[in-house]
Amino acid sequence: MRAEKRTKKKKRTGLRIFLWSILGIFLILGGIVGYAVFQTKSTMDEIYEPVKEAANPVKLDGQNPFSVLILGVDQRDGDVGRSDTTMVATVNGTTNKAQILSIPRDTKTEIIGHDSTNKINAAYAYGGVKMAEDTVTNFLNGIPINYYIKINMEGLKDLVDAVGGVEVYNDMDISLKGKEFKKGNITLNGTDALAYVRIRKSDPRGDFGRQMRQQEVIQAVVNKVATTQTLWNFDQILSAVGKNMQTDLTMTDITRIAKNYISARNNVENMTVAGDGGISDGIWYYNVSDAERQKLHDSLAKNLEIK
Repeated sequence: MRAEKRTKKKKRTGLRIFLWSILGIFLILGGIVGYAVFQTKSTMDEIYEPVKEAANPVKLDGQNPFSVLILGVDQRDGDVGRSDTTMVATVNGTTNKAQILSIPRDTKTEIIGHDSTNKINAAYAYGGVKMAEDTVTNFLNGIPINYYIKINMEGLKDLVDAVGGVEVYNDMDISLKGKEFKKGNITLNGTDALAYVRIRKSDPRGDFGRQMRQQEVIQAVVNKVATTQTLWNFDQILSAVGKNMQTDLTMTDITRIAKNYISARNNVENMTVAGDGGISDGIWYYNVSDAERQKLHDSLAKNLEIK
């Protein structure tokens, strides 16, 4: 069945932006008090993990567009995990425009460096961030990845509990393993939030609905962090971030993005991938045409000001 007839390019004020949510945590935490700045820098030092054979860093002066690969990894004890969420963000400081492309985890593609064809979320399991970056670049016909942000979705529980729970609007009745979430405003603790963002089968939108819930919960966390009521629990919040996130963005990079690119968050183009679901060799894949891949490339390349 045709999942999407065309890439969605309109602004959606209701769709939470995952990238700016993650960066927003650091920007908010870094701007509260001097102590917070010191503590946030310590947390950034803890989560900083450059990729071997560093990708394509850019000068974050507002003149140079940049891209970020965002991986939400379902990683549990003793398991490397697969990237449950794969997004590519491009940010242009001259036009003050950002794009967020969500790639379904079941997308069939060549896994670069593994000599195989598989679901795109297998790349991280096989070769970590580097293989995920190379695979996404290949899928998008050469779009470079400048930076990455990885969040352990299992650790979302710690973060939600650290801020004292969050409230979100659930747009339909859904459930997971007997846990029901009714339509309307609901309050989630850490355990409930983790279940909420993992729901896929009871949502007719499938992976797309799950991505929306992930974005919504993370945005709710950011909104809670931005309030003074969380100051009493500041150390626990930083601890949750430090334990469950990794990036090759430095504290200096984050500061420069806040200074030179922050206006782009008000002009975000949310993009999805058009394709068809089907079974091949007994496995369900999301199949994307060459024409669609080129279409995605052209749109992202335009915002990055490359060919």
